[in-house]
Amino acid sequence: MFSLQNRKDILFFSILAVVLLVVLPVGLDAFRLTLVGKYLTYAFVAIGLVACWGDTGILSLGQGIFFGLGGYCMAMFLKLQASTPEATKSQSTPGIPDFMDWNQITALPWFWKPFHSLSFTFLAVLAVPTLLAMVIGIAMFRRRVGGTYFAIITQAIASILTILIIGQQGYTGGVNGITDLRTLNGWDIQSDHAKLVLYYVGAILLLVCMLMVRFVRRSKLGRILRAIRDQEDRVRFSGYNVANFKIFIFAFCAAMAGIGGALFTLEVGFMSPTFVGIVPSIEMVIYCAVGGRNSLFGAVYGTLVVNWARTSFSESLPELWTFAMGGLFIGIVLFLPGGLASLYRTHLDRYVDRFLSALSSKASSPTDEKA
Repeated sequence: MFSLQNRKDILFFSILAVVLLVVLPVGLDAFRLTLVGKYLTYAFVAIGLVACWGDTGILSLGQGIFFGLGGYCMAMFLKLQASTPEATKSQSTPGIPDFMDWNQITALPWFWKPFHSLSFTFLAVLAVPTLLAMVIGIAMFRRRVGGTYFAIITQAIASILTILIIGQQGYTGGVNGITDLRTLNGWDIQSDHAKLVLYYVGAILLLVCMLMVRFVRRSKLGRILRAIRDQEDRVRFSGYNVANFKIFIFAFCAAMAGIGGALFTLEVGFMSPTFVGIVPSIEMVIYCAVGGRNSLFGAVYGTLVVNWARTSFSESLPELWTFAMGGLFIGIVLFLPGGLASLYRTHLDRYVDRFLSALSSKASSPTDEKA
């Protein structure tokens, strides 16, 4: 028998799946659905922050690093697809990306060559963010750097990486990033049909990642992570290696951010350093905070609400939309410190419990009568 909590999770997961896979595709036109697909790529970061920040107490203000790295890995593959000798025959050096030719680079750099392979690219999307997160985690957590200091350091790393990407224009595309990405193994990713397929791929992968995060949160590992958040010293004195647990969850969340970044590149057709720096990293934390940093479903809904509000305000209030967004965030902090999830806990949770209890009673009554 499922516990009440398990039945609630199944109910909420089913509702979210129906919303993402049925309601939105049916109710939105192609343009709006593509926007929602882009929003969902940010949700990969937000659900990772639920495990990293909400459960473990690790506030990272540099998740854009891993989102951007996953996006750049996918962009490198797509750019090589678009840079065949035939397509670039007008360049002084055919067969290399156009921005390399503009910067007088005459041969494809060695670290670009493996990205001719789609299989390697998929591996890199996961491995590159994960390995960097492990390096950062080993350097920080084994020296017991945490809290505000860790948040500031992740901000600094995001800023450094942005400067590095912009400065190495001949290898990364510089401030413009890697652009004009149109085909994936000959498949036009800019067509309406491709956008629809990519939306479903992103939505399904998001649901799968949510199940993975839920598994971690419900396991013994999840209980240890929450204990680290609440009483780190007590966990350490109990004989657990706290640093290793923090490194694992930080790297795990970085991998999911990398998946989101790769899907973002496919959705929008480019990747630039503006998605790596401090501002997008802070925005991703805001998505999680607005939804509720302890709620997986809240993180997804928070991401959709904030980005929908940003789009709506920028369309209807082009001169004031930044103030409107600021007012939204301030209102959430003042009146809903637990995020949108707190609205559910305050007003709806008891009704859901009654509904599920009633269903359980109806399901068991025929068996009881027969007995």
